[in-house]
Amino acid sequence: QVQLVESGGGSVQAGGSLRLSCAASRSIFSRNALGWYRQAPGKPRELVATISIGGFTNYAGSVKGRFSISRDNAKNTVYLQINSLKPEDTAVYFCRALGDDLWGQGTQVTVSS
Repeated sequence: QVQLVESGGGSVQAGGSLRLSCAASRSIFSRNALGWYRQAPGKPRELVATISIGGFTNYAGSVKGRFSISRDNAKNTVYLQINSLKPEDTAVYFCRALGDDLWGQGTQVTVSS
């Protein structure tokens, strides 16, 4: 049973933007802080950003100022707005419900120079 469903990935040129979405069930969404992680080929999965139930955000240093995480309580969805994309942002991006330690299936982001 898939409980977190990501969407919005794609192939873009450097400098472009994408908005990733992660839809969750209402119960999972309401009781969890949520996060976005990414995994590039041959590298470990790394934290990108998190947002608490109350809306407090935290970002990895490498994405601060370019990425923005937000959550829509009415839609049970968490978003990751990615601006000024760089080739090194190429990765599979995963959504996570932190408290329940649930992961989505991932969505591919590919940035070409």
